[in-house]
Amino acid sequence: MDLNYTAEQDAFRAQIRAFLADNLPAAIREKVRLGKRISKADSEAWNAILSTQGWLATNWPKEYGGAEWDAVQRQIFEEEACLAHAPRLVPFGLTMLAPVLLQFGSEAQRQRFLPRILSGEDWWCQGYSEPGAGSDLAAVKTRAVREGDHYVVNGQKTWTTLGQHANWIFCLVRTNPDVKKQAGISFLLIDMETPGVTVRPITLIDGEAEVNEVFFDNVHVPVDNLVGEEDKGWTYAKYLLTHERTNIAGVGFSNAALATLKKVAAGTMAGGRSLDENPHFAGRMAQVEIDLMAMRTTNLRVVSAAAAGQAPGAESSMLKVKGTLIRQELTSLLRRAAGPDAMPFLPDYLDGGDNQDPMGPEHAASAAPTYFNMRKLSIFGGSNEVQRSIIAKTILEL
Repeated sequence: MDLNYTAEQDAFRAQIRAFLADNLPAAIREKVRLGKRISKADSEAWNAILSTQGWLATNWPKEYGGAEWDAVQRQIFEEEACLAHAPRLVPFGLTMLAPVLLQFGSEAQRQRFLPRILSGEDWWCQGYSEPGAGSDLAAVKTRAVREGDHYVVNGQKTWTTLGQHANWIFCLVRTNPDVKKQAGISFLLIDMETPGVTVRPITLIDGEAEVNEVFFDNVHVPVDNLVGEEDKGWTYAKYLLTHERTNIAGVGFSNAALATLKKVAAGTMAGGRSLDENPHFAGRMAQVEIDLMAMRTTNLRVVSAAAAGQAPGAESSMLKVKGTLIRQELTSLLRRAAGPDAMPFLPDYLDGGDNQDPMGPEHAASAAPTYFNMRKLSIFGGSNEVQRSIIAKTILEL
């Protein structure tokens, strides 16, 4: 397998780079570069620019408004977007729900929901985890009981990322409590403006209410919002998770973070020399770069297989484990490079306000909040311990 890029792929990279230089709003670029928080309005503005270009849904077929790029093109776009400091694309509608609808949904569901994702009319969130069903996702207890042409949903979801902005949620619900836990789950689409839905934000250690609790109290959901077959939702959930875990690996984000780290280390003096000349710091920086190079090669192998029509399997678990550890190490090194300047917590500055200046170098204000926020990476999307068990069982046959 040739892991070198072709002339056509290099030309595609140049096209992406030029587009980002010409079309990414400077104000949004600067917020991402400085580690400030991206608002819903920022995300919507960038999504609209990409949608106009036809580049928002890179993995969708053209007949549904997608770019229909192959896996290598999508990887190139992610790398260049991260290096250009573009905001991340919120994945829930674009790269998590949409593949499930394309693979398992009805044509009516595709025609109803996919255009609204592209237009920005719908903002989706993910209703998987519950207080008693995190890594053991099949233990979900949120019930959906069919009554005529509706399901009546009762229960709770938690750690619902950006749920405070969403108007729709795709949920795993228990429709049959009398079979083994994986067999009685269904995949249901719920309008969050339906009576009985309550969203309660959770403030995280970095001070941001990024995740939420979502409560369902006798919520009536049309049967037409069931994806696929009743009690077959576990199959659809696993399919979605392969896309989520590959996305969490974040090769593009790590490439951009490493570039920033190198610049910061070269310009930060400690003990009469720059950090990149300090043996201990330079050694850790070199190790994470080696790990990233190895993961990037593995990612290209997975991408190459996907381009040939093979679905990612346990490889997505490998990428999730290694990718999250690399991203955590990069944020740890950036925080160490900032030193005491990383200690002040400046919420107004991080939220994009103009009435508060950073203390110390510009990269310091976001160093600690980002470090603390990234602790979640090895937990969500299936904890790294669970991923290692999948690798042991599927690849090592233990």
